[in-house]
Amino acid sequence: MAGPSDQPRLASLAVAGRFEKRLHEGPPIVADGGMGALLTAAVPRLRTPEEANLRAPDAVVSLHVSFINAGAELIETNTFGANRRKLSSHFLEEELERINSLGVKLARDAREVAGRDVFVAGAIGPIGEATASRLRHELFAEQASILEGRGADLFMLETFYDLDELVDAIAAVRGISALPIVALLTFDEGAETLAGVTAREAADRLAGLDVAAIGANHGAGLLTALNALEQMRTDGIPLAALPNIGLASLAGGRVIYPHATPEYFAEFAAHARDLGARLIGGCCGTTPAEIAAIRAAIDEGRQARAPLEVSERELHVALGEEQRETELARALREGEFVLSVQLDPPLGGSSRGLLELTQTLEASGRVRFVDINDNATARAGMSSLMVSAAIERATGVETIPHVTTRDWSILGLESILLGAHAEGVRNVLAITGDPPEVGDYPGSRGVYEIDAIGLTRLISSLNRAEDYNGRPIDAPTSFFVGVAVNPTADDLELEADRFRQKVEAGAKFAMTQIVFDLDVLERFAELVGGWPIPVLAGIFPLTSHRLALRLHNEVPGIVVPQPLQDALEEAGPRAAEVGMAHARALYEHARERCAGAYVVAPFRRPATVLELLA
Repeated sequence: MAGPSDQPRLASLAVAGRFEKRLHEGPPIVADGGMGALLTAAVPRLRTPEEANLRAPDAVVSLHVSFINAGAELIETNTFGANRRKLSSHFLEEELERINSLGVKLARDAREVAGRDVFVAGAIGPIGEATASRLRHELFAEQASILEGRGADLFMLETFYDLDELVDAIAAVRGISALPIVALLTFDEGAETLAGVTAREAADRLAGLDVAAIGANHGAGLLTALNALEQMRTDGIPLAALPNIGLASLAGGRVIYPHATPEYFAEFAAHARDLGARLIGGCCGTTPAEIAAIRAAIDEGRQARAPLEVSERELHVALGEEQRETELARALREGEFVLSVQLDPPLGGSSRGLLELTQTLEASGRVRFVDINDNATARAGMSSLMVSAAIERATGVETIPHVTTRDWSILGLESILLGAHAEGVRNVLAITGDPPEVGDYPGSRGVYEIDAIGLTRLISSLNRAEDYNGRPIDAPTSFFVGVAVNPTADDLELEADRFRQKVEAGAKFAMTQIVFDLDVLERFAELVGGWPIPVLAGIFPLTSHRLALRLHNEVPGIVVPQPLQDALEEAGPRAAEVGMAHARALYEHARERCAGAYVVAPFRRPATVLELLA
């Protein structure tokens, strides 16, 4: 016989059975709308919407009641981002149990206040960052256990971008609970996930798992969800559609959603029902007004007033000339010694001086390549990619622009790289970049969504006609990607490991940190088992003892040997001659021991680099 402690669980199982019966027998269940966006707008200074369970419980209950009064028969707990990993990013991990427990309690309180027998779904979202499968299971199971223990009737696993992560979440929840699971993925306009998994492929995989319903939520709007549903139709598995109201925008620091009319939502509900949706609601931006429109459409048996037309995206084949080999790639492939001169982009709005300098270097007959710094030492200058395009267009000299991940999101990197490719830039040196703290912008923060390894992977993906997440782009790029390597790093084992990862990610050549002793290259080569790709040594003509001290003591990764420091100090006013002689000797040695070299043009006197090459 069941004891008192078993009564809540037995009651939940009874409700769960009613929920699954309703899914199969109809009519469609109307779900609620976007809790998180509305709570963030209503409660000031929330670190995350789930914090409202602690700080503003009345607001949470009130919003639940508003959705119930609008006609929602299923409300979700305010726990979408309440897994331990996500809460820890807001310093709320110690409140994990309270936030999830209160999330269920407040939803059940709202059900009692409204006096309607609605379903309470325990909301669980993705982890929010790359995590090992084993850890995913632990995090999802931990949250699900609390939600079921407090009386959730079912689980909504929603807004998953990664099918593998959703599969892990289903397995974790099913490992601790028998309650129904609704599994929802987020798709783009082409009905694909960020990783390029189509809605049909997702449905085929999810159909073999123990879930009550599958479908689409969040995403780019109502038509996107309908496009996904059209592909996800399978025999016997109910579908669910809970889309965003549309694309969000920013205004005055607030996230603003478009004002879709109730009629538009009613038409969506009719189409979703006809496609097999048995759970219909909304996500970000949807308010009780839109849920009321869905409710009315279902109750009235509304028929869709316009046919649903889904157009497939057309992919374009790249033009053959865009896949040309760069002169740098050809020279390295054929074993020619490569020389590049490293230049700083202008700090102002004119590139005339840099173009004239490049023309001077090219006219010497000794320089075929220039590499362009990208906001070196975190000091803002003209975009390296835009400067490179201007140089190639005006002078014909091939460029090697440095591209840092410090200043761009992944989206921004893809965008600027595609634009540079269209302008003819092909060589790219992928670097992580100096932190903003070392430059002119103290207190600012770098982006660093990916590092140089991730940027190399991104460029390799673009060359395969895929974006960072593996989705097809209209035409492939033909970048020749290089990476930085520091043979004088403090932690050589770490540097060696990162270099190997860069090569695995697709690097075709490397440029070293500035070195003043080529023996360090040979020692590093032994550490990595030989150079797997061509390497260009970095050479810097020192002009003073003071500059040597600064580089050695203040610039990470640069080592100026003590004998050279002593020689510069003893030379006094002739230090520049000593520095140039040392750089010239290094250059001659590099011609025998490296695939190439790049020479840093002296500050304020960049044309004097030609003296080194004389």
